[in-house]
Amino acid sequence: MRRVLRRVVTWGGVVLLVSSLVAVVWLRPFRIAAFDPVASRTLGERYDVRILRDSHGVPHIYGRSDADVAFGLAYAHSEDDFRTIQQSLMTSRGRLALVEGQSPRVLNAAARAIGLAPPFAVAGADPAITDYLVGLLRVRERVAEGVPRARAEGRLSPELWAVLQGYADGINLYAALHPEQVVPGFQTLRADDIAAGFVFFTPLFFGLEREIRTLFAPTAGPQIPEGGGSNAMAVAPTRTPDGATRLLINSHQPYEGPLAWYEVRLRSESGWDMAGGVFPGSPFILHGFGPTLGWANTVNQPDLIDTYRLVLDPEDPDRYRFDGVWRRLEKRQAEIQLRLFGRWAVRVQREVLWSVHGPVIRRPEGAYALRWSTMDRVDQVRGYYALNRARDWQQFEAALRLQAIPSQNFIYADATGRIAYLYNAVVPRRDPSYDWRGVLPGDTSRTLWQSYEPFERIPRVIAPASGYVYNANHTPLTASAPADNPIAADYPATFGIETRRTNRGLRFAELLAADESISAADFEAIKYDKRYSTRSQMAVLVAQILARDFSGEADAASLQQAQALLRGYDLSVDADNRAAALAVLTGLPVVGPTLFGAPPGDLLGSLRSAIALLQSRYGRLDPRWGEVSRFRRGGIDAPTDGGPDVLRAFESGFAPDSEGKFIADKGDTLYYFVEWDRQGRVSGRSVHQFGSATLDRSSPYYADQAPLFLAERTKPVLLDEAEARRVMRREYRPGRPGLTIAAPTATVLP
Repeated sequence: MRRVLRRVVTWGGVVLLVSSLVAVVWLRPFRIAAFDPVASRTLGERYDVRILRDSHGVPHIYGRSDADVAFGLAYAHSEDDFRTIQQSLMTSRGRLALVEGQSPRVLNAAARAIGLAPPFAVAGADPAITDYLVGLLRVRERVAEGVPRARAEGRLSPELWAVLQGYADGINLYAALHPEQVVPGFQTLRADDIAAGFVFFTPLFFGLEREIRTLFAPTAGPQIPEGGGSNAMAVAPTRTPDGATRLLINSHQPYEGPLAWYEVRLRSESGWDMAGGVFPGSPFILHGFGPTLGWANTVNQPDLIDTYRLVLDPEDPDRYRFDGVWRRLEKRQAEIQLRLFGRWAVRVQREVLWSVHGPVIRRPEGAYALRWSTMDRVDQVRGYYALNRARDWQQFEAALRLQAIPSQNFIYADATGRIAYLYNAVVPRRDPSYDWRGVLPGDTSRTLWQSYEPFERIPRVIAPASGYVYNANHTPLTASAPADNPIAADYPATFGIETRRTNRGLRFAELLAADESISAADFEAIKYDKRYSTRSQMAVLVAQILARDFSGEADAASLQQAQALLRGYDLSVDADNRAAALAVLTGLPVVGPTLFGAPPGDLLGSLRSAIALLQSRYGRLDPRWGEVSRFRRGGIDAPTDGGPDVLRAFESGFAPDSEGKFIADKGDTLYYFVEWDRQGRVSGRSVHQFGSATLDRSSPYYADQAPLFLAERTKPVLLDEAEARRVMRREYRPGRPGLTIAAPTATVLP
């Protein structure tokens, strides 16, 4: 999420906060915390939970109730990454700038606003803009108003609310016991703080930040998301030689920050029984598996957001026309606190506007409003809790049928051999007479949707005859063999379903179709594939370069040398490949924009830039790919054996460091190979790109899994407590020292 937020904060800059005529800025001290550590120290007595750390530091949480387990999860995760958990929760509170502090760009503008010379260097992103977004989207107000209603209606059950409060209390206990780690402005957490995090972050996954950014900076050109993606596939017993059902859980995420995966094993006496990954601030496993079923997610981006042009009253710009009647814009103040130093902060207030459609953004040519799917909901946590509790296909489908989770593809598999793909999307029910791809008229209720398409209408593939399903952030219309795929004509244009193809999706289709009997080794080989498809845009780009006549160009010699190198390129990004660096550095600026509906970049210009970079940094056009693309963690500095938009994914944003190296900071992270055998018995293997300790360099788990990750090896997932005890490193209760074993027992199998 940190990268999402960084993209958000760069487009508006200080204009949003200070240069507006309605902004108010002043300097004042702030209280470090509205936090009672004395009261929080006793929280551990309320919860019955044990934490067992295995030899890789992975926490196994065992509790009597689900709330007990959530409490233990929060405490264990705080031990390993308390800073990021606080950052995530302070973000949804609109107080990230108190955590990050010293935002130079905003501080300079604030200094000018109060008549001071700005002494601060301009650099970095502005967390204050994220705080402004929380105010603009009315996150806290929507939670405060919506949660009591949802609880009264039974959409937030007492059991679920206890889980949220248990998670909050686990963080509170850790904060009380480690006051030196508490960030400025931290407050005693409540259940609604956890719900607010889901309310704020969820729409950012399906593109809300891009829509807002475009409104604030419409002349900046196409807004292209940073690279990223996820892989998922499942094969049924009919497609395997041993009658097993296989599932790959392989989300691509940033290596650090609020969207970095943390591996856990959770089990309560009341039936919560899963292993999987969580994000900082999440009490629920977001993808994973248990004894009877599992699922993987990939990001999808159906059209779940609409932009409206408002008709303002020329006599009163605070009024807009709707169905022939002038309505007044609702006005509130968003307050942002920017920590300067110590206990001093700059406070900024800026007006935020709201219409019947949603938040309003003024521009010189007019005012625009935004509306997005599930903006009227505060019960996203309900969907994830139901998924975590599901034990069969019927319960899993019922969890998605709640439509509490607005987007994300799901790849499903279970102990009975059932596999499925669901294009989960809570699509607004729209009037088909309008073009919903552009800006809509905001003066009529005909464009103001109030309901959603039924769950049954979403694309899906359930128990296909082919015996396989897959997704890699591409169109839902290719999820299995051609005969099993959804039919495009069944989904109207108002759904806004993606049509893009990724190389990873093409390779899944090719490799799965070609193998009639997919063994465990075959399954892993598909996941570690490092090639671009001959049908991929990268292959097309290379062909275009080879077809060009450069003889008339001033730099013909270097361009022809590049052609000669690419003529022998086999479309692979293995570490030893000598043409991959030129191909990838040329291709990404050209191909990347097209994946998101933008025109392709300048091929010749990109080729020249790649040539110049390689010649200047490496003295040659053909360095090995592993010389250019690197993986670094602790004392490890290793070549990457994979790359962008291949199934073995490493991405760097392709901004070289001072040495011209491209350091991987996203891509393959925590992933799982899950298998149910012919008798329905489950087993799993996993690996994290780093380890359980995200930020603690002194921890033995800071980079202990990195060698496994780089070698394409995994470790067993220990679902059985007896197995976990055989390799136990430590067992304790939150806030208590517990039992520590002197030396870890290796769990790595050859």
